Amino acid sequence: MSSNPATAVNLGPLAADLGRVETSLHESVRSPDPFLGDVAAHLISAGGKRIRPTLALCAAYAAGWTGSEPGPASDGAITGAVAVELVHLGSLYHDDVIDEAETRRGVPSVNARWNNIVAILAGDFLLARASSLAASLGADVAALLAATIGELCRGQVLELQHLFDITRTEEGYESTIEGKTAALFATSCRIGGMVSEVDDSTLDALTRFGMHLGMCFQVVDDVLDLTATDEALGKHAGQDLLEGVYTLPVIYALRDDAALRERLGKPLDADEVADATRLATANGSVDAALVIARGHATKAIDALEGADALDPRVCGALTSLVETQVTRTT
Repeated sequence: MSSNPATAVNLGPLAADLGRVETSLHESVRSPDPFLGDVAAHLISAGGKRIRPTLALCAAYAAGWTGSEPGPASDGAITGAVAVELVHLGSLYHDDVIDEAETRRGVPSVNARWNNIVAILAGDFLLARASSLAASLGADVAALLAATIGELCRGQVLELQHLFDITRTEEGYESTIEGKTAALFATSCRIGGMVSEVDDSTLDALTRFGMHLGMCFQVVDDVLDLTATDEALGKHAGQDLLEGVYTLPVIYALRDDAALRERLGKPLDADEVADATRLATANGSVDAALVIARGHATKAIDALEGADALDPRVCGALTSLVETQVTRTT
């Protein structure tokens, strides 16, 4: 099953609206300095799933569809969708510096193509542009996006505190991914609802939906880091183990596998990563992690029941998106 949100979400105006988002993304990073503009657009041009803009647009549709022929998203919804994607992109620039990553989305990472300083400054520029766009939507949206950027930092710092930690807990892992991933999913949904002025119960339901979808998405991502190929991921598989980031399937495997505990807790070379990956995926830990992902998927779908004003077509599309993320292979 395709993991592309535009394919999974069968809503009439979505493809065209995502096209508007794509155009606006490139416009938003234009700079009087051509070099900065090129660096800032590097990962935009490389593509991506655009799941966060998709969530913002779907949430924006929630209150806007009253007739049989749904119309396009408002300009405010497009701006909100661009803002959340710029935050995501800025975080990727910074993450790749932290991880010393060489590739991202099948192309050289910014830090590899240029250097760490350029990547950090370009990431800052993307976050600044996102903040400016959010401010154009009002103080509430700007405050929400600022708080979310803080959550991204909290989650990342928490992860860094537990590198090579074979005693990392499931609770600590969940708190990390709530901050570094799920918070922006939730904010994407909330901003879409805010710009469309949905009622409070629908807004809260959409936010809960985004949070649980984000949790599901990250758990599946962490499983794929152990089970997918470099080509499928667009980056090196096994990167988490190499960096000492022990994700949920590894946490589960460590509980019962003494051999894995002996191997982890320290930096590994490529051969040792391959061996550790084999051990971490051999005892049912991947299936156990996917049970958690499916639990968050169920909670995401359940959250939509609280969205009284949500158009049934939007609800159905978001449900399809959840199901696609659970079964995705990249």
